[in-house]
Amino acid sequence: METVKLNNGVEMPILGYGVFQVGSDECQRCVRDALDVGYRLIDTAQAYYNEEGVGAAIKNSGVKREDVFLVTKIWISNAGEEKAAKSIDESLRKLQTDYVDLLLIHQPIGDYYGTYRAMEKAYKAGKARAIGVSNFYPDRFVDLCNFVEVKPAVNQVETHVFNQQKSARKYLDKYGARIMSWGPFAEGKNDMFKNETLVSIGERHGKSSAQVALRFLIQEGVIVIPKSVKKERMEQNFAVFDFALTGGEIEKIRSLDLGRSLFFSHHDPETVEMLIGYAKG
Repeated sequence: METVKLNNGVEMPILGYGVFQVGSDECQRCVRDALDVGYRLIDTAQAYYNEEGVGAAIKNSGVKREDVFLVTKIWISNAGEEKAAKSIDESLRKLQTDYVDLLLIHQPIGDYYGTYRAMEKAYKAGKARAIGVSNFYPDRFVDLCNFVEVKPAVNQVETHVFNQQKSARKYLDKYGARIMSWGPFAEGKNDMFKNETLVSIGERHGKSSAQVALRFLIQEGVIVIPKSVKKERMEQNFAVFDFALTGGEIEKIRSLDLGRSLFFSHHDPETVEMLIGYAKG
């Protein structure tokens, strides 16, 4: 498995398995399947309500804990130093582990400075090997980086062939953070799986459009966590290290970038109200 080095020297797999929208009932089976396929990066979150399933799957998998790179995220309802600290311990309990490999703030909403202070303390206490953020646009990311002690190692944001985060990456690079993709397939939006560019490139390599999309992100240095509840699809998503895109193919895929979200914008007040409503609900 290829890895990337975080800003504190920790090695992180560049390809992992995400459990967003994986129901708690099937989460154990899915994570066991993913580990069996060879995935060693597992991404979950407090707001996914499946940390217990993830923890049980890892515990019973036969794979050593130190060989799994485990990620979770602190939700808005646990924002603030005191609440966040308690929620970190609760996540560790659910995950049946003494530490996570990467701990993120899930959304730039609420007292995320207090949350980050709790994460810094958790990091220093050995409860997290690295810390970072998720869904932080460049303005919020730059602001945070300049007023914290431990610089974020990762920013997990919407990243796919139609939204390549070119401008945002300039600031991530400047502050030494790695980009991690959520929604690497854009959830099929823009008819991604039938995109002519991706399909034609895939035909030359004997790969699917989905595999080409993942390979593109990996070659661009993006950490990816595709999700599927089918083991066969997990295997296909994992089989992206036996080919490489040419420079010309990379440029063709770069030209697909629309430079905007296909889902929502954190600059939109209605989106922020919606997320806050989820947290309060």
